[in-house]
Amino acid sequence: MRLGLALGYWGRGPSPDHVPLAQEAERLGYDSVWTAESWGSDAFTPLTWIAAHTSRIRLGTAVAQMAARSPTATAMHALTLDHLSGGRVLLGLGLSGPQVVEGWYGRPFPKSPLTATREYVDVVRQVLRREAPVTQDGRHHPLPYRGPDATGLGRPLKPITHPLRPGLPILLGAEGPKNIAQTTRIADGWLPLYWSPTRPALHDVPEGFLVAPLAQVRICADVTEGLRPVKAMLGFYIGGMGHASRNFHADLMARMGYEEEARRVQELFLAGRRDEAVDAVPDAFADEISLVGPRERVAERLELWRKGPVTDLLALAPDRESLRVLAELNS
Repeated sequence: MRLGLALGYWGRGPSPDHVPLAQEAERLGYDSVWTAESWGSDAFTPLTWIAAHTSRIRLGTAVAQMAARSPTATAMHALTLDHLSGGRVLLGLGLSGPQVVEGWYGRPFPKSPLTATREYVDVVRQVLRREAPVTQDGRHHPLPYRGPDATGLGRPLKPITHPLRPGLPILLGAEGPKNIAQTTRIADGWLPLYWSPTRPALHDVPEGFLVAPLAQVRICADVTEGLRPVKAMLGFYIGGMGHASRNFHADLMARMGYEEEARRVQELFLAGRRDEAVDAVPDAFADEISLVGPRERVAERLELWRKGPVTDLLALAPDRESLRVLAELNS
């Protein structure tokens, strides 16, 4: 099982620690470093900055939001950074949810998310292969554009720049049985949102398929205190990252056996009782999807992750000591 460093997205501003952390992860033998985006910093620019200050570690987006860019624009970002970094890019993509897609990007959330994802990935792959002018006879990402306001002058194009790697890996942030099943067919890997090592193994996974979940990692003496940041993250995502009637994070928690608790967290968060929402996140759920506690406890739990289908564990928000200990335990 390889290790990755997940830096997430910026808060109020850029963290001065991201580049030093990425450099330390590279020194410790981590395989990859990942950035994200929500409705603030983008995923590609910080990753490019990190690429300029590292030499070996692979560079992943977890995740670049599909609504933020047309598939050809995303492919341009990926092939450009792949050239600049010497072939180190891992392209992680995700749909996000209706609240962000329609509220921030001003685009309709697709009524057929599976079809929209499939079309998007197909266009990106066409650009990266550069075998012919890119076309898509789909409903969500037609190329050339043929809407009612089209001029009719659009023509299929091939990228001017020759991609460095036609097979640049594409991973999808996907949840739900149908979405995950499609991911194993059309992508090179899966970025699970919340992963439990007791989750049933994947079936019919192609050889070389990547399974790369994110997990908060914290080496600390007090497990309860160490879980507090995990619960704070879960409280925000389950309570506020989505509408009350359509929140993929809450739905996932429910599918993992915590339906009543997920709805309670939502109810409290949306009522403005955010501290109570965080308190309502069960310690058991936070613990199940993270690696928190003394070194010996984390070592024991890490073995569960190593025995399953996980190929890449992406450590989210670790301090330098946790980063180092995790590398030692996984060696």
